[in-house]
Amino acid sequence: MKAPALLAITLLAAAAAPLYGAPSAVPPGPILAAPARGDWSWPLPPKPVVLRGFDPPEKPWMRGHRGVDLRTAFDGAAVTSPESGTVSFVGVVVDRPVITIDHGGGLRSSFEPVDSGLAAGARVSKGDLIGTVRPGHCGAIPCVHWGVRRGEDYINPLSLVTDLRPSVLLPLEVPGAG
Repeated sequence: MKAPALLAITLLAAAAAPLYGAPSAVPPGPILAAPARGDWSWPLPPKPVVLRGFDPPEKPWMRGHRGVDLRTAFDGAAVTSPESGTVSFVGVVVDRPVITIDHGGGLRSSFEPVDSGLAAGARVSKGDLIGTVRPGHCGAIPCVHWGVRRGEDYINPLSLVTDLRPSVLLPLEVPGAG
């Protein structure tokens, strides 16, 4: 196979990679607009350590981790909006304070446990303070849980702040080419 053809096939394969990490066993919802990979900002500056990654369940009703747990420097640390949007919920779910932001295009971020003085309907810009981390989610380690939904499906939040596609190695030289 000639070098240009090999390069074209490799680039096509990379372009066909899933947009949001590993494919889900959950049937996909409607096709919605999605941001470019890595277009959002981290909700905790500087880039935090991921304590627990995204682990979606096989079926919507099964156990899984529908977001990521990010280490904070301390309880009470500031949480910022990873993208512009409108606050759609601020309240307590079970026993944890939660804030949810609708970013448009079917994308919604939720953070817990986060105390917020914002109210539903408030507009936030990318990087705006949305609240502070409460203790307890990761035991003695200060952290915040960040979940993102696209329509009704949970997606890996890390796909919005970094490119999760696998690296594709290309040969430096193709034998017989030239």
